[in-house]
Amino acid sequence: MLDAVSLNERVSRLPLLRESPLKADFSASQGCGCGRRSLSVLSPILAYRTTDAPPEMSAPSSAAPPARFLVLFDFDETIIGENSDHAAVRTLPDPRLPAWLTDSYREGQYNEHTQKILAYMADQGVSKETIHAAVEKIPPAPGVLDLFQFLRSHRRDFELVVVSDANTYFIETWLQHAGVRDLFRKIFTNPGSFDASGRLVLLPFHSHSCPRCPDNMCKQAILREYLTCREKERGGVPFQRVFYVGDGANDVCPTQALGPLDTAFARRDFPMHKLLLEMQQSDKFKANMVPWVTGEDIVDSFRKILEER
Repeated sequence: MLDAVSLNERVSRLPLLRESPLKADFSASQGCGCGRRSLSVLSPILAYRTTDAPPEMSAPSSAAPPARFLVLFDFDETIIGENSDHAAVRTLPDPRLPAWLTDSYREGQYNEHTQKILAYMADQGVSKETIHAAVEKIPPAPGVLDLFQFLRSHRRDFELVVVSDANTYFIETWLQHAGVRDLFRKIFTNPGSFDASGRLVLLPFHSHSCPRCPDNMCKQAILREYLTCREKERGGVPFQRVFYVGDGANDVCPTQALGPLDTAFARRDFPMHKLLLEMQQSDKFKANMVPWVTGEDIVDSFRKILEER
């Protein structure tokens, strides 16, 4: 077993294990579809799962004019204030993970590594109820609930989507508890559910051909396909602007699908911000980049955009 110092060192690195360093050449990757709950193969290399907003939570109606803007959110350390996997691990009777488990991580295979940790937690007697309570207690990122309150008051202008390498159980649990699940039209993440033995089982979101992203998820692929699908569903009307809100290294790849009118909101001094600062001189990054510390920083930007009507 790890001693306390080693554990702290390893746990402090865990958020980056889900995020491959993204300093290589960025190019468009295969898209991934929007709008189906079940596993569907859209191309020889791509399959995906999504979670829709429950019908009873879907307002604005289809009769309303389509939203002008699309906002995509990461989850860990963007909507919530920490990595949701860390909150789960802390529910262990002894939160020190054994060395064989922490050392089993391989680059690009965070989803598989998380599955091993969840299996270990089940073996140690951590129940569904304990995990559920721990996820509900995760604090939001600073000012994010204020941001959601603003977006709720402008629902006809903004369509919201989650794109996260966490899992459906953690995200649905937290959003429902916070009272904001109805704001999101789609959740793109790794399927996660409890099996008959009480173990939380994860599946990879999709397969893809992007060499820069973790094996189970390319967020650029998801964004490109979603934009294509939604334009068709909206009768050929594209979004006027697209906004991406994130923090991690794996939030850089989707920003390569953004155009000159779009904005990447990168959490200040987090990996996404640092990498985009390096890329701003490159012709491969065409969008605007706005650092954020609190959700109010994003609200201020949105207010200015709405005033441009």
